[in-house]
Amino acid sequence: MMISGPKQSRNDIDVYLTPLIEDLTKFWDEGVLVFDGFRNETFQMCAMLFCTFNDFPTYGNFSGYSVKGHRACPIYEEDTSYMQLKHGRKIVYTRH
Repeated sequence: MMISGPKQSRNDIDVYLTPLIEDLTKFWDEGVLVFDGFRNETFQMCAMLFCTFNDFPTYGNFSGYSVKGHRACPIYEEDTSYMQLKHGRKIVYTRH
C-alpha cells in the first residue's frame, strides 16, 4: 500500500500498519492452512516479512526514529557531522 502526497499519515502510520502487523504475527506464530495444488493436500504455512524498501522520511515514520535535526543519521547518531546554513534553517550533513 502506498500512502503519499500532502495527506500522508506521518506519525499516525500505525493506523494503517496495525492490521498488517496482526496478520504477520499470526502468519509467523500460528501459520495459516494453505492448499498445495501440486500435491493436492493442505499444509500449515508460516511466513514473515523479510525487508521493506522506502525513502528516508518513511524510514523515520516506520521506525519511530527522528530523521530530522542535528542527529538525523541513524548510523552515526551523536557523531553525525552537520552544518546549519547561515541564511536559512537548512541543515547540511557532511562527511557522508
